[in-house]
Amino acid sequence: MSEAKLSRVERRRKQRELREQQKKQGKQYPPTFTLPNRKCQSDTVEEEKEDIQYTTEEQLKVYGKLLPGLLRKLAQVPDPRNPKKIKHQMRVMMFYGILMFVFQMTSRRNTNQEMTTPQLLENLKVLFPELTEMPHQDTLCRLLEEMDVAEIETSYIDLLRKLIRKKKFQNFLHQKRYLVAVDGTQKYVMNQCWDERYLRRKIRGKDGEYQYYTYVLEAVLILSNGMVLPLLSIFLENSAELEAVENDEEWKQDCELKAFYRLAKRLKQEFPKLSLTLLLDGLYAKGPVMEICHKNKWEFMIVLKDKSLSTVWEEAEGLIRLDTQREYWHEQRWRGRQQTFRWANGIEYEYGIGKPKIQTIHMVTCEESWEEIDKKGDVVTKTGRHAWISSSPISRKNIHERCNLIARKRWLHENNILKEKHQGYNYEHIFSHNWHAMQGYHYLMHIARMLNELVLHSISLTEQVKEVGIQKFIKNFCIVMKHREFDPKQLWRLVESPGQLRLAYEENWKTSRSVA
Repeated sequence: MSEAKLSRVERRRKQRELREQQKKQGKQYPPTFTLPNRKCQSDTVEEEKEDIQYTTEEQLKVYGKLLPGLLRKLAQVPDPRNPKKIKHQMRVMMFYGILMFVFQMTSRRNTNQEMTTPQLLENLKVLFPELTEMPHQDTLCRLLEEMDVAEIETSYIDLLRKLIRKKKFQNFLHQKRYLVAVDGTQKYVMNQCWDERYLRRKIRGKDGEYQYYTYVLEAVLILSNGMVLPLLSIFLENSAELEAVENDEEWKQDCELKAFYRLAKRLKQEFPKLSLTLLLDGLYAKGPVMEICHKNKWEFMIVLKDKSLSTVWEEAEGLIRLDTQREYWHEQRWRGRQQTFRWANGIEYEYGIGKPKIQTIHMVTCEESWEEIDKKGDVVTKTGRHAWISSSPISRKNIHERCNLIARKRWLHENNILKEKHQGYNYEHIFSHNWHAMQGYHYLMHIARMLNELVLHSISLTEQVKEVGIQKFIKNFCIVMKHREFDPKQLWRLVESPGQLRLAYEENWKTSRSVA
């Protein structure tokens, strides 16, 4: 064993010992889940077949509950192709596009190779009799180039709205409100401009050379059982009003903040009566953003950076210094961290040019410390500091919920982006340089992401997911559908009566805390 690996093993051992010692002192840590290091639990071939059969059937039940209605909606999208030359109907093409991301194909070429096997086609024919032959990826790409791809996202939102209306997420809300996190991320970078709508930036050290890239503002729905469901995607793009000029300093492009205003408008249109709490990073700590939230009756928790809104910082720090009786002070231990909260309510923030506008906001800071084992194997104390702007007044009764159980959930969105990029969904692969096709593949990927999330959190499959892990679980489903022969009559019965969609609930959302 190498010296570096030995030090990591020793560090982990000391970290476990430290946590065990702290647990005896009453310091609680969040539960951790690791894959079991054991052999297969099936003793016979029959037991293995039964396990595979059960897991596959339960997955197909979830897909059978959601896909038919979604595909009926997608089938109504106007088909731009020549009717005399259509070989695969719109419903089949959309199903094929969704399935390539459900199976986590890496590229169009890979999809052509892996998803045209005879056994997979035979299994899928039972579920979708109209699927007589698998389409070619070039056929799907040409369709996405010509059709109105925004209808794909509209159909997905209709499905999500239907699940909300049927109260499928009712048990996973926080104070009867839906948490919506918003953040932007880069999707793809290229050296050639394939479309004028792609953004551009200078390459450092190379005069006159540019990179062209795709940037997307993503809004996701965060639920208390750990699910993160895609909600809306706003692509940043150059429009007719943002034309290039020779002076690079005057070059104006779309930006994340402008995209947020479009996203907020769309969010209100799609979910006009939904009670939302927006979780935003420091970029959105601005008066117009808070004004939109108040106008739409949305609550918010916005990260406040040290150098942002200097007047708010000055007033809040002044009020905190005057709090000699510690009325706006709270200390607690949570997840092994010692936290000290201080807050100031009713701060009037002025913004705007000419006649200023005023927003009444509330600010809270959190200073925390915890013990860890460093690379040398010594116990060290680490510290952290966070600050947020809240739409609601802060008090001792809601400080834990507003900061720990709401504001920090924004990190789940950042983790979600990393999962889509590096854990099978190939977020950074655009599948086509054509602007419309690129967006179409993106929307299909998000539908597949939602379907897989609901499968992974289905109450009948959570134990199987914990047994093998998320990526292995999805990969196993793909392998089984490609190579295992199923009884057609049994599969048809699953389609006819898929049952109810029941989601697992995780108790660690409401982690207990000890107040100092």
